[in-house]
Amino acid sequence: MKTIQSMRAWWRGLFRKRRFNMLNATDNSEEWHVHISPASLMAGLVAFVLLLFILILTLVAYTPVLEFLPGYRTEADKSRESLIQNIIRLDSMERMMNDMMTYNENIAMILEGNTPVARTLPASDTVRGSKVLVMPSAEDSLLRAQMEGNGPYSLTANAGSSRKQIRESIELMKPVEGIITERFNISQNHFGVKIAAAATDRIAAVDGGTVIQSSWTPEQGYTVIMQHAAGMLSIYRGLSQSLVAPGQKLRAGELIGYNAEAQNGEVPMFEFELWNNGKPVDPESYIVF
Repeated sequence: MKTIQSMRAWWRGLFRKRRFNMLNATDNSEEWHVHISPASLMAGLVAFVLLLFILILTLVAYTPVLEFLPGYRTEADKSRESLIQNIIRLDSMERMMNDMMTYNENIAMILEGNTPVARTLPASDTVRGSKVLVMPSAEDSLLRAQMEGNGPYSLTANAGSSRKQIRESIELMKPVEGIITERFNISQNHFGVKIAAAATDRIAAVDGGTVIQSSWTPEQGYTVIMQHAAGMLSIYRGLSQSLVAPGQKLRAGELIGYNAEAQNGEVPMFEFELWNNGKPVDPESYIVF
C-alpha cells in the first residue's frame, strides 16, 4: 500500500511545475524565471536528442562530410581512381576498335585500287566517327607497291598467265565442310558465299600462299586474307580463332583457324570470298563444294 502511494506521489511530482529564478547578484532582485516540470524537462531533452539525430543523419546522407573522417577519405579516393581508370581503359578500347576498323577498310580499299579513308573521332570520344578522304601516305604507297610489285604480297605475280593456267594451277580445296546457304551475287553485294558449317570446325587454306591479314572485329570475329599465285586472293570471315599471322606461308589444306562457336544454339555462317586481280569472282567456279 505504501509502495503504491509512493509511486502516485512520484508521478504527481513528475508533473508538478517548479519555479526557476535568475537573480541579480547585486541586489538579489529577480531578473528572469520559468515554471517547468521534470516531465517537461525530460520531454525537451528527448526532443533535442531526436532533432540532433535527424540533423546528423541528414548531413551524412546529403553532404560529403564523411570524406573528412579519418580512413573514409582513402576509400573514397580509391573508388574514384578506379572509376577514372575504367573510363580510360574504355576510351582506349574504343580507339583501338576504331583503328582496327579503319585498318581493315583501308586494306580492302587498297586491294580494290581506291583511295583509303581515315576515320576521325568527334570531341565526345565516341567510336562512331566520320569518314574523310585522305591522300595516301608513304606507308600506304609502300604497301600498294608491295601489293602491285613482285614481292611476297604481290597481286600481279604471274599476271601474264592465261585463265586456263590459273584454273589449272589453282586446284582449290574446300575451306570447310558445309552447305552453301547464300551464293555469289555482285548485284546484291554478295562478293562470296556463305556456308553453314559445324561449330568450331577446322578452316583450311584453299591453296598455297601467304597470309597478308589476320584481324578481329566484334561483328565478324576473325578475318584472314591470303595471297595466292596469279593475283588470286582468298578471304575467310567469321572465324572463332585464327592460328596464322601476316607474312606466314601456308600450303593447300593447312589449318588457318576454327569456325565460329554456337551462339544461342545457332552457328553463325562462315563467309568465303575469292578475288582475282582486285575483282571478286564466284568461288563455285573454282571449288566444288
